[in-house]
Amino acid sequence: MTQADLTRQRLVRAALELFTAQGYHDTTTPQISKKAGVAEGTIYRHFHSKQHLLNELYRGAARWAGKLVRDADTLQVGPREKLAELGRGLVAGAARESAVARLFLLQRYSELLDEESRKTARDFRLGLESLVAQGKADGSVKPGAAEVWAAVWLSVVTLAVDRVSAKEWPETHAGVALALDAAWDAIKADSRIAG
Repeated sequence: MTQADLTRQRLVRAALELFTAQGYHDTTTPQISKKAGVAEGTIYRHFHSKQHLLNELYRGAARWAGKLVRDADTLQVGPREKLAELGRGLVAGAARESAVARLFLLQRYSELLDEESRKTARDFRLGLESLVAQGKADGSVKPGAAEVWAAVWLSVVTLAVDRVSAKEWPETHAGVALALDAAWDAIKADSRIAG
């Protein structure tokens, strides 16, 4: 790894920590460069702007989440188990790399995202909606739009991701299992209807 690669990594880590701790708008390039231990101008050798840096970080986080969806979808189990695996993966990621999970799931940057970042986020969303649609197809998910039930499921799972990434709960906290169960309960078909 070259010195330039190491410097880029330090900038990325510093920006990720600052963006998720104090927000994009409250983070300055002097703060990023100071935390990374480089001169402020060094940022611009690696990134066109602070917004470009945010988009690079966001795409990395969205690719991580997208891989979790694809991995869950390859399992030879039903939709409930696929969604549970995805939820556990998101929580495990929050425990390992809290800033990455927070950047993708908890921070709202839509107005700052470029087209490539929006596409990467859309890929995750469509993958999640596909898992929910599988449940609709087998009758295990409530009638209605898969996109709505996917958003409901993710909102509930995000509670556990938020608590774990904030170090309020360990990954093994009972609240994690409760949140994952509640996410499924929020979208599952009424057993009297589903048979």
